[in-house]
Amino acid sequence: MTMPNQQIAQSYCLTNARVVTPDSVLEGGVRIEGDRIAAIGSEVTPERGDDVVDADGQYLLPGLIDLHGDDIEGHLQPRNGARMDTALALGAADRSNVAAGITTKYHAIAFENDPDEGRTTELAAELTEAIESADSWMADHRIHVRCEVTQDEAVEAAIRDMQRDAVDLVSVMSHVPGKGQFADVEAFKAYYETSDRHTVEEAERFIEERTSMSNDEIRDRVDRVIEQAHEDGVVTASHDDEDPQEVERLHDSGVDIAEYPITLDTAKRANELGMTTVMGAPNLVRGESQWGNLTSMATIEAGVLDVLCVDYHPMSLLAAPFVETGEPLPDRVARVTKNPADAVGLSDRGRIEEGARADIVLVDTAETPTVTRAFVDGQAVYLAEGDR
Repeated sequence: MTMPNQQIAQSYCLTNARVVTPDSVLEGGVRIEGDRIAAIGSEVTPERGDDVVDADGQYLLPGLIDLHGDDIEGHLQPRNGARMDTALALGAADRSNVAAGITTKYHAIAFENDPDEGRTTELAAELTEAIESADSWMADHRIHVRCEVTQDEAVEAAIRDMQRDAVDLVSVMSHVPGKGQFADVEAFKAYYETSDRHTVEEAERFIEERTSMSNDEIRDRVDRVIEQAHEDGVVTASHDDEDPQEVERLHDSGVDIAEYPITLDTAKRANELGMTTVMGAPNLVRGESQWGNLTSMATIEAGVLDVLCVDYHPMSLLAAPFVETGEPLPDRVARVTKNPADAVGLSDRGRIEEGARADIVLVDTAETPTVTRAFVDGQAVYLAEGDR
């Protein structure tokens, strides 16, 4: 976990805003003292020494919390074969996420060996160490290990990082042709063949390698990762669960979060079991799944979606609460703030309440949702100027 540089405590008073609390949208303001929200409501007025910000009727939201975003990969390798410096890529990811209103970021780092896709366990270790050591970013950055359990070296690397307290969230996944995201073997082959990074022969080799593993072997590796996570106090998630029976087994193993369930019945079962259900914000904003699987809107309509995440596109997380779903705005905002915070035990943020950590963003919705100001831990870290 990294934090913005410590600065001299400052107080702010944000006035003339539409403040989105957990229960309502109120006309008024918010006072920040130090790193906390000191006051909320229509009667909030500046005190001596406050830096006053006129919100001009914009929405005042809690800082967004992303539990699963792999957008760092696009900053590391914006073109095939064009690898950028790690520090430069992480700095760009920091700024692009804050510009999207994200003040707490769980980088979903692929613990997987697929060099042509820019994924190796060595790179995962490098990213993990870089995130741990950085101290000058705007947002609070954390580590989400995406462990590809079809590869033993990925499992061992994930376990090592959990043992040294470097991991905040771990998800288990098995990208096996004919299962989960790639339920159609031909879709798996087409994905790799059109990636501009693999030959037909390589795609066929992946299919042979990953389909040769038994379900028992995959489950054993899943259990090893989950057991280590429990020992080290790391929150656990599953990825691309394809049927209710699979999610039941994972729940019984102690998995807390179901990411991207493939079918509505699977999402419903996860909800019945008390698991947190996570879907991608781009899915909601685009109105469809990239792979033709379950849509985020369908899970919302069924009342079983708890959290939206960046997946691959930070700005979609900011746009998502403003997609009309027939629900009150506070409920939609909760999916990108309070609910993800609760899912990973961050009780100090994700809500505009007195005493909560002062992670706050101002959002102008005149054309498309746009962050104009951001505060992280009570510090003003971002200001977008210009005509709105």
